[in-house]
Amino acid sequence: MTNRNTNFLHKPFLLKPAGKDYLWGGTRLRSEYGKELLMEPLAETWECSTHPDGLSVAAGGDFDGCTLKEILESHPEFVGTHPDTDGGLPILLKWIDAKQDLSVQVHPDDAYAARYENGQRGKTEMWYVVDAKQDAKLIYGFHHDISREELEKSLREGTVERYLQKVKIHRDDVFYIEAGTVHAIGAGALLVEIQESSNLTYRMYDYNRIDKTGKCRALHIEKALEVADRRGSAEPKQPLRVLRYRKGAASEVLCRCRYFQVERHLLNTEVSRRMLDFKTEKNSFKVYACLDGCGVIYMEDGDMLNFFKGDTIFIPADSVKLKFHGKAQFLSVTC
Repeated sequence: MTNRNTNFLHKPFLLKPAGKDYLWGGTRLRSEYGKELLMEPLAETWECSTHPDGLSVAAGGDFDGCTLKEILESHPEFVGTHPDTDGGLPILLKWIDAKQDLSVQVHPDDAYAARYENGQRGKTEMWYVVDAKQDAKLIYGFHHDISREELEKSLREGTVERYLQKVKIHRDDVFYIEAGTVHAIGAGALLVEIQESSNLTYRMYDYNRIDKTGKCRALHIEKALEVADRRGSAEPKQPLRVLRYRKGAASEVLCRCRYFQVERHLLNTEVSRRMLDFKTEKNSFKVYACLDGCGVIYMEDGDMLNFFKGDTIFIPADSVKLKFHGKAQFLSVTC
């Protein structure tokens, strides 16, 4: 892919997601967040992805219609100096609308995936709860230690739910799901997931549901038993979060791990008529997911980018100088 603009600068651009119609999904991503994907249900949107199972695409700007993977292969400097890119991004950002319970599942770590899954990445992830119905829950590990034999027996007999730890969730909650943690998102949750760029999921239990082909979905019990952390764990607590204020904005760190850093930002420059100055460093890109509100990004050469609730914005490393204006809430992700 060649650059379409000889005066190209490192400018932000919107991304259009790939969609997934898993049987547990709903309709909120389309009706409330503007995801124009013609599938029913719309369970997930892979907003910022260079993974071959769901490539996001630039919407507008110099790279309109090109996949993010194509853009980064042509311009690796957009990623910065991250050592683990493989011609793409080491992370993936998605929205998830769980109208029904997701399967009980587990993801391998990097070492297991590299050895047994053809050198792929493992999958550690973080969830930010955008909205949750009153009785929404998630599954996070086990109440008590469980032996491999007990776990296998319970999976074969369909009794594993009695051992699983269920946690009530609320809007604005944050959960860090390390590879090896047995987990499931419950019905009524709408969230943003930030994860390693991987699609390795070992399904352990799926409530004997039938898919659109009339069959039960495949289980991966043997692999799940190999990677699952069978130790009992305490109920996950919400991390300490401290909002840092400056004129026109506030921000807080939600998660910092070896794979990604996630922050939440509150932008409000409408009253003061100020604009928030911003620029990425040379060492890393940023991805912004607009959770609510709208605004404009002004660029130093006079270009501008409008954004709205549900939009995802990719900002290359070493970006042009930017000014944010509007009233909005974001998640930002970097490595």
